[in-house]
Amino acid sequence: MQKPSRRTLLRAPFAAAGAGLLASCSDSGSEPRSGPRHPAGTAAFVPQGPKGYVNPSDPEVLAAERKRGSGPVRMVRLTAAESMLDLGGRSVHSWAYNESVPGPLVRVTAGDVLSLTLGNRLVEKTTLHAHGVRLRCDMDGAPDLTQAPIAPGTDFVYRFTAAHPGTYLLHSHVGMQPDRALYAPFIVDDPREPLKYDKEWIVVLDDWLDGVEGSNPEQVLEQLKPGGGMKMGTGMGTGMGMGPAGHRAGPHGSASASASRSGSPSAAASGARRATGPDRVLRDSHSRLLHGEGGNVAYPHYLINGRLRTDPSVFRCRPGDRIRIRIINAGSETAFRVALGDHPMTITHTDGYPVQHKRTDALLIGMAERYDVLVTAKDGVFPLVALAEGKKGKGVAILRTDKGRNLPAPDARPDELDREIVPARRLLPADSVAMDDRVPDRDLRIRITGTMQRYDWGFDHKPYDVRERHAVRAGERVRLTLLNATDMWHPMHLHGHTFSVNGISSAGARKDTTIVLPHRKLVLDFDADNPGLWMLHCHNQYHSESGMMTVLGYKK
Repeated sequence: MQKPSRRTLLRAPFAAAGAGLLASCSDSGSEPRSGPRHPAGTAAFVPQGPKGYVNPSDPEVLAAERKRGSGPVRMVRLTAAESMLDLGGRSVHSWAYNESVPGPLVRVTAGDVLSLTLGNRLVEKTTLHAHGVRLRCDMDGAPDLTQAPIAPGTDFVYRFTAAHPGTYLLHSHVGMQPDRALYAPFIVDDPREPLKYDKEWIVVLDDWLDGVEGSNPEQVLEQLKPGGGMKMGTGMGTGMGMGPAGHRAGPHGSASASASRSGSPSAAASGARRATGPDRVLRDSHSRLLHGEGGNVAYPHYLINGRLRTDPSVFRCRPGDRIRIRIINAGSETAFRVALGDHPMTITHTDGYPVQHKRTDALLIGMAERYDVLVTAKDGVFPLVALAEGKKGKGVAILRTDKGRNLPAPDARPDELDREIVPARRLLPADSVAMDDRVPDRDLRIRITGTMQRYDWGFDHKPYDVRERHAVRAGERVRLTLLNATDMWHPMHLHGHTFSVNGISSAGARKDTTIVLPHRKLVLDFDADNPGLWMLHCHNQYHSESGMMTVLGYKK
């Protein structure tokens, strides 16, 4: 079996509405190899907060970037703008990158320098976050923490070395923007790829409501808050009896945490006023796999590669082809249970890092998690189904090897969805990325708090404040214990680092996003090897925008 070449990978099919696979990255032709530098014409950003911490563009950050090296420069341009999108027979008005959903594929080789210009043609400020990538702090895209948000009508250049291969995700990090189409797959190829496969299939999952019957994400967030339309009933937990909800004044004096983060204080409120959509609050959700509710938002649609299940994208190959499937959950409030009909899957990577290969029938993928799997294609037509866990609905795509016209029904449900599911805590890292058994130098314990009734999500009973710091020092092995004191599950993401999930092994799989089940604790180890200021937050967009974010800061 022949290992695909770089050229073969760039030609691999990626079905997105209105656009095929885009080999977005190429040599500039005129720009030489270059080491790390701050984009020309932009001043180093210093956020509000206590003194004594490494700021986003401090010398320590630049020194860490130099250690990553500097290969060929790959030039990419994305434009965030209002767009009319075709979801496969249904048109919606939303915001998107380059007028497509998902946004165009961005692809580089490990060691390359990505120079990505984001043009903001929206009516609000925005940023771009390279989710899961261990990059320089001032390129992380966290608004008001690592950079000033990008004003409407202006551009910003994100420039960093993509040192580690893997499957990643680009998305906005401002307000509820990620629950539109402001996301795109980001692949960093391994120049010494050890896997052998014939074809590659990139699969992007999403939950969708923007532009459907007048709905938008800001309106739905308001519905979830007390007095906003959320009625407590069957399936709604009682929480931990916290005090009244409310946000402290943010660094710009705003009483709204969401407005402070977005840099557009009236954006959420005006968006909610303009919306005329129906009540999207989900009141009867339950998931055995998630030990409680699946979520609180009833999405009208679930997409795979930007298409509805009634008009699915189709991946074509030959019987016997070995296919690498890179699965990315770009959703904002939905975990997906994923299976390929009549095919077992072999897990090879999670969140970009290799694991000891593990056979499974299905996967449970939280928001912003990524899994790479290998399958050997059988002869016929088979549904790839992403079941909205604990909710009603699914996304569907098709793998086919024959030339027949018949496709599986849109309501297809492979038996594999109800068979073995291997959770991340049962995966072991490949030897090449396994962390050693070093004794931690620092213990951080953070309590996940909040209730569905008050929708007052936070850490340690506090909402997000950009000035808060959880201190670490460069060179430390840090043990982070997350204690989930809520009735909900939370996909927790740490920027700028990967951690070891301590499950069946003291040195578990390497990840950057992981599910913490209700009333459980999860122990994560990571090395403090990337100086700066880094967000830790829930990747349920409705939770993070309600306050479930905090900051890990490196002491000088």
